[in-house]
Amino acid sequence: MKKEEIRLVLKESYEKYKGLKEGVNASYIPYLEKINPELCAISVVTVDGETISMGDDKFKFAIESISKVCTLALAMQDIGINGIRKKIGDSPTGLPFNSVIALELHKDKPLSPLVNAGAMATTSIIKAADKETRWKRILEMQRGFMNAQIELSEELNASEQNTNCHNKSIAWLLYSAHHMYCDPVEACEVYTRQCSTLVTSIDLATMAATLANKGINPLTKKRVIDGRNVPHILAEMTMEGLYDESGDFAYLVGLPGKSGVGGGLLAVVPGKLGIATFSPPLNVAGNSVRGLKMIRNFANKLRFNIFC
Repeated sequence: MKKEEIRLVLKESYEKYKGLKEGVNASYIPYLEKINPELCAISVVTVDGETISMGDDKFKFAIESISKVCTLALAMQDIGINGIRKKIGDSPTGLPFNSVIALELHKDKPLSPLVNAGAMATTSIIKAADKETRWKRILEMQRGFMNAQIELSEELNASEQNTNCHNKSIAWLLYSAHHMYCDPVEACEVYTRQCSTLVTSIDLATMAATLANKGINPLTKKRVIDGRNVPHILAEMTMEGLYDESGDFAYLVGLPGKSGVGGGLLAVVPGKLGIATFSPPLNVAGNSVRGLKMIRNFANKLRFNIFC
C-alpha cells in the first residue's frame, strides 16, 4: 500500500472527527479531568519505519491502561504463555475493567491480564528482587516498545496513587486467593506507576507497529519481544482491549486494539502498520469517542480487517 494513500485516508479520518463534541474527560483522576478536551491527534507508523501523523501529536498524555500490554509482554518473556494462562488466565471477564464481582464469580482468578485485577497480578509476576527493579524493568519495556524518552509523570502518579483505593482492595482480594505473586501493596503501587507515564500518539503508533512487526520496533530496529508471543498478545487485545466495547471494536473495525482512559487508543494491522489516536473525551465505556471513530474510518476505508 502506498504511503500517499495512507496519508489521504488518515487526513480524512482526522478532519472528519477532530471537531466532534461528544464524551467527557475521565473525572475520577484529577490530572485527567483538567486536560484540554479539544486536543486531538492521529498517527501511523508502518513496519518499514515510515511515520505519518497529524494534529496534536507532540502532546504528552497519560498512557493509563495501554501500559497493561507492555507489562503483559514482559511477563510472557519471563514465564511464557502457558505461565500466563495458568496464573492469570486468557479469557474476557464479561464485566467492567475494575469489577470486583468478576473476581467473586471466578473464585478470585482475574482471567484477563488486561483488566485491573489481572494487570496487577501480571505486574506481580515480573521477575524482580525488589520494587524498584520491578518498576525499572516495566519502564524499560515501555521504552523498548515506543522510545527511550518515556518517563514517569510525578504529578500524574501522585494523582493516581491518591485515588487508587479500589485497586488496593482488588490487590488484597487477589492476595487472599493466592493470585498475587508479590506483596500486594507493592504490586498496586508499581501498577499505578506504569499507568502514569507520558506518551504521544506517535509513541503509541510505534508500539502498535512493533506488534505489527512481530516484536521488532520499526524505528529502532531492535527486537523488543519474542515474535512467538505476539499472536497471544494480539488475541488478548482483541478479547479485552477496549473494556466493555471490545466485541464492538472487533465487529466494526476488525483489529486488535487497546485503549486507555487518558484518551489514547491504538490498533494493530499485522504485517503492515500500527495506528494510534489521542483525544481525551471518553464514552461511558471509557474509550475515546473521537479515537474510535477515526480508527474505524481509517481501517474500514483501507480494508484493514484481520477477519477478512
